[in-house]
Amino acid sequence: MSATSTLLIAWHSRTGASEALARAAADAGGERARLMKASDVQPSDLLDAAAYLFVCPENLATMSGMMKEMFDRCYYPVLGRIEGRPYATIIAAGSDGEGAQRQIDRIAKGWRLRRVVDPLIVKTDARSSEEILAPKAPTELQLANAAELGEALSEGIALGVF
Repeated sequence: MSATSTLLIAWHSRTGASEALARAAADAGGERARLMKASDVQPSDLLDAAAYLFVCPENLATMSGMMKEMFDRCYYPVLGRIEGRPYATIIAAGSDGEGAQRQIDRIAKGWRLRRVVDPLIVKTDARSSEEILAPKAPTELQLANAAELGEALSEGIALGVF
C-alpha cells in the first residue's frame, strides 16, 4: 500500500472523548488508517496521506490549542500541495461544537481541501467546571458513528472515490 493511500487521523484530546472517537475511527478504517497525535503530525505526514480526519475537542468555542498548533506548524509547508484532497471532522463538545468546526473549515478552505461528509459533532452535555474538566467516555452510539466515518473514508480511498 502506498503512502498516498492512507487516511491520516490527526487528533488531540484533553479529557479522553476525542481520543476515543479517533481510535474508533482508526480501528474501523483498518490498515489504511494512520492515527497520530496532533502534536506529532509533520507536513510530510499530510503530504503522504490521501485523506484526512481531524478530531479534537472544542475548548472555549474554538478548536483545541494543540490542534491549532498542528495547523499553524504545517499550514505553509503544504500549501498548494494537497489541494482537492478529502477531509472530515469529529468535534467533541460540551454543548455546541460549531466554533471549532468553523475554524477547521476555514483552514481546510485555505488548503483547498474538499469536505466529503457532514461534520460529526459529539455533544457531551458538560456544563459545569467539574463536568467540563472530568474524563469523558463517548457513548456506544457516538463511537459507532465515529467508526462508521473512519470506515467510509478508508473505503472511499480504496475504491478511488476520492
